[in-house]
Amino acid sequence: MFVNKMKANLPFVSVIIPAYNAEAFIGRTLESVLAQTYENIEVLVVDDGSRDRTAEIVASFAEKDSRVILLEQQNAGVAAARNLAIEKSRGEYIAPLDADDIWYPSKLDKQVQCILEGGSSVGLVYAWSLFIDEDDVIIGQYTPYNYLNIHSVQGDVYPAMLFTNFIGNASAPLIRRSCFDKIGGYNCELKRQNAQGCEDWDIYLRIAECYQFRVVPEFLIGYRQVSISMSNSCKTMAKSYNLVMADFQKRHREIPTYIYNWSASAFYVYLSWKSRACGDYWATLGWIYNAVKLDYSPLLLRPIYQCIIECIFKIAAKPITSLIWSDHHSWLQFLEKFKLVRKVAVNRNITVTEIQGQMYKPYQYPTKPYARVMGQRWLQVLQMCRTIYE
Repeated sequence: MFVNKMKANLPFVSVIIPAYNAEAFIGRTLESVLAQTYENIEVLVVDDGSRDRTAEIVASFAEKDSRVILLEQQNAGVAAARNLAIEKSRGEYIAPLDADDIWYPSKLDKQVQCILEGGSSVGLVYAWSLFIDEDDVIIGQYTPYNYLNIHSVQGDVYPAMLFTNFIGNASAPLIRRSCFDKIGGYNCELKRQNAQGCEDWDIYLRIAECYQFRVVPEFLIGYRQVSISMSNSCKTMAKSYNLVMADFQKRHREIPTYIYNWSASAFYVYLSWKSRACGDYWATLGWIYNAVKLDYSPLLLRPIYQCIIECIFKIAAKPITSLIWSDHHSWLQFLEKFKLVRKVAVNRNITVTEIQGQMYKPYQYPTKPYARVMGQRWLQVLQMCRTIYE
C-alpha cells in the first residue's frame, strides 16, 4: 500500500515516439521503454503513414500493456508526429524517443530525479548516449574529456547549444511540459520547406532561451547507427540547419558571428563524413570546401587531407570502377568480402557499466592541434554562457 502511494505521487511522464516504416526496430524500442524502472508513464506512438507493419507491431504491444497508445496520421513528418503525441499526452514531463533507439532501464528514473532536484527553472534534463548497431551492440569510441566537458554543460546553455548540439540526438532529453506551453511545439515548417533534420536542435535552442538545462552524467541511451545508401539527406539537413540558425541569428544579435561560423563549419564537416560514407565524393569535397571557407580549423585535421585524396582518386577512377561495381553499395560489399574496409570499432564484450567506468579514469587534456583549438573555443563559449545572462 505504501509503495503504491509513493508511485501515485511520482510525476507522470509521457513518452512520445514518432514512427515511420519502423518495423525493424520499433519492437525493441518499446521493450526498452516498458522495461524502465520508472513505471508511471504512458507511451504514445504516432504511426506517421507507414507502409510496413509498424502500426500492427505497436498495436500488439498496446493489447498487452495499457500504457502503450497507438496514434495514426497521414505522413506529415517527425515534427508533426511529435506535436500530435504531445497534444494527446497527459504527462507533466515529455520524453521524446526515436523509433529505432533504445533506453537503458534507469533512464527515466534518474532524469525525473534530476529535474525535480533542479526546480522550476530547469526545463530540460539530458543524459549521455552510446552508439549501437543494428544488433544493439555498442560501437564507437568514447573519450572522457568530451563527455566530462562538452557533454556535461549545465545551467544557461544557449551559446553552447548554438556552438554544438551537445545533447546529440532526439532520444536523450526529458522536457518539462510547460516548456512546450511557452515556446510552442516542434517546427513543422521545416518539413514544408523540404528542410528536415534539425527539428531537435531547433527545439533545444528555443528551450535554452527560456530555461536552464541539467545533465545526468551517465550512458542511458542507445543511439542506433543504421547503414545508409543515399546522401540526398545531406542537402536537406544543410538547408534545415541554415534555416534554423538564420532565425536564431536574427533574434540574438548579441552572439558574435564567429560562433555561428564555427558551428556551421563543424556541421559541414559532419556532412562531409556522411557524404563520404554514402560514396558521394563530389558532395564530400563540396562540404569540406564550405567548412574551410567559414573556419580554418578543419585544416588542422589529418583525416581531412586523407579524405580529399581519397575522393579525388575515387572520382578519377570512377569511369573504370563503374564498369565493375554499379554503385557504392556494391563497392563496399567487395571491400568487405576481402576485408579491405575498416569497420567502426566494435567490442561485443564491452558493457555500458564498463564504458561508464572508463569516464572517470585519469585522462590527458587533448594535445593535438585541432583538439587544442576546439578546447580553447569551448572554454570561450562556456565563459559566454556565464556572462551573457548576468
